[in-house]
Order: sequence, then structure tokens, then C-alpha cells
Amino acid sequence: MLGPVILAASRSDKMRKLVSAAPVTKPVVNRFIPGESVDQVVTIVEEMVGKGLELTLDVVGEDITTPAQAAHARDAYLELIERLKELGHGTKAEMSVKLSMFGQALEGGHELALANVRPVVEAAAAIGTTVTLDAEDHTTLDSMFAIHEELRKDFPQTGCVIQAYLFRTEADARRLADAGSRVRIVKGAYKEPAEVAYQDKREIDKAYVRILRILMEGEGYPMIGSHDPRLIAVGQELARRAGRKLDEYEFQMLYGIRGEEHLRLAAEGHRMRVYTAYGTDWYGYFMRRLAEKPANLLFFVRSMITKN
Repeated sequence: MLGPVILAASRSDKMRKLVSAAPVTKPVVNRFIPGESVDQVVTIVEEMVGKGLELTLDVVGEDITTPAQAAHARDAYLELIERLKELGHGTKAEMSVKLSMFGQALEGGHELALANVRPVVEAAAAIGTTVTLDAEDHTTLDSMFAIHEELRKDFPQTGCVIQAYLFRTEADARRLADAGSRVRIVKGAYKEPAEVAYQDKREIDKAYVRILRILMEGEGYPMIGSHDPRLIAVGQELARRAGRKLDEYEFQMLYGIRGEEHLRLAAEGHRMRVYTAYGTDWYGYFMRRLAEKPANLLFFVRSMITKN
């Protein structure tokens, strides 16, 4: 029941100011967001690649109200790609983008977001890596999938994200599970109405397994976005049944959550990619991490108590 309350707080300017001003906030935020600058994040890339891990990098910030801000977001990703080029890690580090950052919600937003994200996808391909389009709330998905389809005409390795709690997702998975596709499946972290999404955790988990089976039995490349030990085990079993080799799918988890599991999976030969966000506009991302899992909220509250 706390999840919807926290998600509502993530959209509150008053709560943003309160949480941002708390002395304990920054040290706790650092658990999930390891830096604010590209200089800081490339250090993390080097460290994680050295441990046998891969990354997907997210420049945080979604409250875009002008085309100039959308262009600034585009340029932040282009700067990141230029720095990754210097590291020479290829597909060890890819990018995740939210189209809301590229102006999707503005007037003419679909065309604006496509125009802004295309040079990022082009630049990523030029250094041997790729981009995954993150899923946001259900009202944005038709636009996201249309942009994904358009980008794949020239850059077929472009990935996208689907959310297990939405009723529509099984059909989306069947459509996307074609040769060359890259699809990350997650449970879903936005507050969605009962008309479009499962509300019960057990139903969401069941849907996740059904959808993951579709992806594993398809011809694309599934990316299992979960920290749930049961779903990780299910993913391994479904991959085995589908006859997939270890390099024909991957696991993805958030930076700062279950770090030992990241290393364990990598040591077993799995591709393990860590979703790593950075930037100054961290509030919305941070609050969704708290909403997704009660343990994250308890970690934050406990830190506040011990710091006071």
C-alpha cells in the first residue's frame, strides 16, 4: 500500500524540497545513484567492467517542459557516448533513455522525441553499443513503441522495455519477440489504474513468468529485469528449456541493490548488466526505487533515524 503513496510524493514539489533538504538524503541517494557528473560515472563503468559486469546508463531527469531542455538531455547523452568511446568497452556499456526527457510530452512531442533520440542512437551505434527505450506510464507506450519500430529500421539492435503488470504486455511481447529484438521485461514501477494493470503482486508475478516464457521461446534477446530470486531462477529454467546459451539472454538489476547477486551471476557465466543512473535531477528516480520495494524505504527511514 505504500508504493502508490511514495509515487504520489515523487510528483510533489513540496516533498521534493523536503526530501532534498534532509541531511541524510544525499548519503542514501548515493546508494542508488553513484554520481552527478559524467566524470563520476565513467569511473563506475571502469570499476564494474573490471568485475565482469556490464552496464546500462541512465542520465536521470524527466520533468521536461521546453524543447531547449529536451535538447539539453540529448546533449547529455551525446557527451556520455563520447566519453564511453574513450573507454573502448563497446557493448559492455549501453544507454537507457526515457523519451519524456526528449520532449515526448510537449506539443508535437512524438516527432520531437524521435528527432532528439535518433542522434543518440546513431552515436551509440558508431561506438559499437546501443540504446534501450525505457517504458513509462501506459499513456506514453504507443508513442514509445512507434519510435522503437522506426529506429529499428536503421538500428535493429535498439531495445525497448515492457512492463509485466500491464494487461497489454503479453500481446506486445508476442509482437516484439522476433529475430534481432532486444526486450527488457520488468514488473513496472508507475501507479497504473485497475483498468489497465494488475494490482495484486501475485498476479503481476504470474504475468511476468508468462511474458518471459514468450520472450524466451521467441527469436529475440530477452533481458530479465528483476531482483526477485524466484524470478531469476524461473528465468534460468525457462532459458534452459528454450535451449538458450548463456550469451543469448541477460539479467539486469539496479545499481545499489543485491550487489553480491550481480557478482554471483557474472561468476556463473551469465551476462549481468547493472542499470546505473547518474545526474543532478535524481529525485523522481530515487522515489520510484523506494516505491518498488519496501526494503528500500526501510533502508531510507532507518538511515534518517540513525543520523538524527
